[in-house]
Amino acid sequence: MASTSAAPAIGSGVTLVTQTRVRAEAEEAFARWQEQVDRAVGAFPGFVDREVIPPDPPTQVDWVILQRFAGEAAALAWLRSDERQRLVEAAQPMLVGHDDIHLVADGQEGRPPAPVSAVISTRLKPGAEAAYRAWEQRIAAAQAHAPGFQGCKLMPPIPGVQDDWVAILKFDSEEHLNGWIASPERSALLAEAGAFTDESHVRVVRTGFDQWFRVGAGTGPPPAAWKQNMLVLLALYPVVFLFGLLVGTPLLGQRLGMPFWLSLFVSNAAGTLILSRLVPLVSERFGWWLRPAPGAGERTSLVGGAIVVALYALFLFLFSRVS
Repeated sequence: MASTSAAPAIGSGVTLVTQTRVRAEAEEAFARWQEQVDRAVGAFPGFVDREVIPPDPPTQVDWVILQRFAGEAAALAWLRSDERQRLVEAAQPMLVGHDDIHLVADGQEGRPPAPVSAVISTRLKPGAEAAYRAWEQRIAAAQAHAPGFQGCKLMPPIPGVQDDWVAILKFDSEEHLNGWIASPERSALLAEAGAFTDESHVRVVRTGFDQWFRVGAGTGPPPAAWKQNMLVLLALYPVVFLFGLLVGTPLLGQRLGMPFWLSLFVSNAAGTLILSRLVPLVSERFGWWLRPAPGAGERTSLVGGAIVVALYALFLFLFSRVS
């Protein structure tokens, strides 16, 4: 069931979630602008850290910027600061439409724990809060039974910051999220909401390597980051070595005469494409390790980690013989 949260309390950690769409011709200028924001917010009192999630079309077409602060007061001070206003005005020519900015109370980790999340903004008609809250309870009960659902956080409007109600849905995979978004049950509930809402829109956020680790449709937390990193390295090392041995050096370097900097870029691009296919296959084989059965966590983690390290050693030995 969804958890309904009040506005963040003073003193609790909060995250500013900004979603923005950048014009194709302005990507480089936007990257330089992000560096200015980094310097400005990094020196601001109460700032904790910042994460930038680039677009991942077709699922996620927006840039997502997460700015974490020690408390609501610090976040609001940054939002209303003259320095931020100047930066925002400078960025407007690069953007398509306006930013969506939401202030969200952090959970235990202060990070979205699901591989894919949807941020749903809803603006109500005047005097419709009671009807919306009753409707939200019905849709929360329905989505709780959707495959892959991992949770929902509902945030009410915050005067002077955001005028919309914001719901953040968390699912274990893009397929399950899309299944719920397009489901007849949700469509019927949205039709009911038309009587008391002015507008609503959905934006999708994907994070990290999680899209490579679809190891089941359970509703538990995603695999530990260190396990994901170990499996990425397990797949990455042989791909980089073999591509360099069979393609990079003899073809790109010697036959085509590519300079090292260009050959390295081509190799990395090819390696990333290969990994997008290879890592999900590896993660399926190690699903028992990524998400251990209840009660088998510590022992399974040690055994799986030892197997991965042994495979590292095997690759090192084999490739040392080849080279």
